[in-house]
Amino acid sequence: MAINFPNDEIFLTTEEVLEYLQVNLRTVYRLIKAGKIPAVRVGRQWRFRKRDIDTWLDSQRPRTDRPAAGAADTPHTRVGRPRILVVDDEASIRELLSKTLALAEYDVDTASDGRAGVERLRLGHYDLLIADLKMPGMDGLSLIREAKRLKVDLPVIIITGFSTESSAIEAVNLGVAGYLTKPFRVPQVLAAAAKALGE
Repeated sequence: MAINFPNDEIFLTTEEVLEYLQVNLRTVYRLIKAGKIPAVRVGRQWRFRKRDIDTWLDSQRPRTDRPAAGAADTPHTRVGRPRILVVDDEASIRELLSKTLALAEYDVDTASDGRAGVERLRLGHYDLLIADLKMPGMDGLSLIREAKRLKVDLPVIIITGFSTESSAIEAVNLGVAGYLTKPFRVPQVLAAAAKALGE
């Protein structure tokens, strides 16, 4: 349970941070080492100020409220963190994926359906597309076809709760880099993203 210090600041244990951020221990240590989240040593345990973690999380939020990157945003003007577009009609899945990928130092944008995803792909440069297979309106396979028309070599990861053999075969034929079935675990997503990006 979180402990309260006299100044009403809430501190979390390492286990609570793992649960709160939905990441593994290695990721937390990496974040501490990189100075992303300050940690306080209490005896042999680490304690984390919840306010610091929330502040850092806010800085990592996907920027769905800003317009998609314009024509000036090319691979030459943006260096460093790979850009990933997550397209899923479930808000909870979008939030989980964007939070997970942001923790792993990826730059993440989200879209709630296939058409919005295509629009973002038209306007901005992305290094990886992660798309749900079954969405209302434009489904994942149609989105992949459009994405490949816009950028032939764009790696794609399909995430779905409704995997069928025929859709899996079609996705493979379209050249997807990864295929994950819900419910998925955070390490699976990070491993698939790293593999798709050639890291």
